[in-house]
Amino acid sequence: MPAENQIVEDKKDKKKEETTPTVLKGVYVFPNGDKYEGDYLHGSDGSMDRSGMGIHVTTDGTMYEGEWNQDKMNGQGTLKHPSGAKYAGQFVNNQFHGLGTYTWPNNSAYTGQFVENRLEGGGEFTDTDGQVWEGTFRYRAAPGLRFKLNLD
Repeated sequence: MPAENQIVEDKKDKKKEETTPTVLKGVYVFPNGDKYEGDYLHGSDGSMDRSGMGIHVTTDGTMYEGEWNQDKMNGQGTLKHPSGAKYAGQFVNNQFHGLGTYTWPNNSAYTGQFVENRLEGGGEFTDTDGQVWEGTFRYRAAPGLRFKLNLD
């Protein structure tokens, strides 16, 4: 009887292996003209899920380069907009979430914590003159910012 149980367990293991999607590398052009180049999973149902490292470029020129998981920007990456704005940092489910730097087209920048695309927590804002302000940010407010004096 133990041998019979072993056969059943082996079949279960084989079934798990067969259903595990294979990571592939390639280029995929979406129906709207967006282009993805990188790692992806090809499911048994014919679906394509971006997973691993890859670059996605939209038809308007927005580009994301970084980690993907479950067909979403998840992990470390850089998102560049045609306007010149750029975010480099952590993503969770297509949102800025975690530590990152957002740079506006005028070269002012915020480096610090983000929560669901919002400046949220400790960080530093560098203005267009290169002056640095530090403190706690709460979305669009930053009560009590302190000027950071660099005497280098």
